[in-house]
Amino acid sequence: MSIPERPTPLKPDPNWLYKSMMTHPSSPAAVHTADLTLTVLGRRLAAQRLEPPGPRNPEQPVLVFLHEGLGSILVWGDFPVQMVTACGLPGLLFDRLGHGRSDALPSSDVDPEYIEREAWAFLPQVLSRCGIRKSILIGHSDGGTIALMYAARYPEGVAGVITEAAHVRVEDVTRQGIRDIVSAYRRGDLKPRLQKYHDVDVDPLFYRWSDTWLSDVFAPWNVEGLLPGVRCPVLVIQGEADEFATPAQVDAIVSGVSGPAERFMVPGARHIPHHQTREAVAKRMLRFIRRLV
Repeated sequence: MSIPERPTPLKPDPNWLYKSMMTHPSSPAAVHTADLTLTVLGRRLAAQRLEPPGPRNPEQPVLVFLHEGLGSILVWGDFPVQMVTACGLPGLLFDRLGHGRSDALPSSDVDPEYIEREAWAFLPQVLSRCGIRKSILIGHSDGGTIALMYAARYPEGVAGVITEAAHVRVEDVTRQGIRDIVSAYRRGDLKPRLQKYHDVDVDPLFYRWSDTWLSDVFAPWNVEGLLPGVRCPVLVIQGEADEFATPAQVDAIVSGVSGPAERFMVPGARHIPHHQTREAVAKRMLRFIRRLV
């Protein structure tokens, strides 16, 4: 399978976590939103259930939205509500440990196993606490990687996976992009904007994430060997101008999973396609989800 030619790389946008967040319309009133607090592995995690109007079919899968490395429920904006409205399926969002309104991280030390822990320790417990037996996982960046790793170990509980800007190995472009983001954070123009989406202090979160990805111990990280365990349908989305990955990430996922997989390289999108090219991304996700259900 050929890898599409990579467009001219763009410098990472320091606004990547919050740009365009406030420009979308407010959430439709028809979707019922319920805020939850879950206790998982002795930690409090903030969660949010989204219920579309109409009768609930317990056999239907739940759309589970998994945020990126520095994300939270709020960083998703109203995109999950719009997807729940369009699909007629319930949704779940939650703040991972150290994010949003969840408990703070115990430390900011380099943590090369944090993605595995989220996929195989926290996520199974979150879904169990919420009574979710079948899910469609929608993960952005780290969230996409977590979705793939969970689906590989717990295939019976996953109807489908949608990844956006997921990574399955470390690339030079990823590390360079993170170095640029660290520079913006230290200048002070990124931190206050990022802080708006988290109740906890963002310093431990930011430096745990950035120091881990830039560390020598994390450089050989690669989860491609797990991909054959993913047997459900997979939609792999990435912006053509993603500042943190090459199309080789998409190719590795599409060719590595055992189930049917399709790619969508999004023209005009960088690292956050669901905000930067919302209409195109939502249409492609909806088409994929409707085939599943």
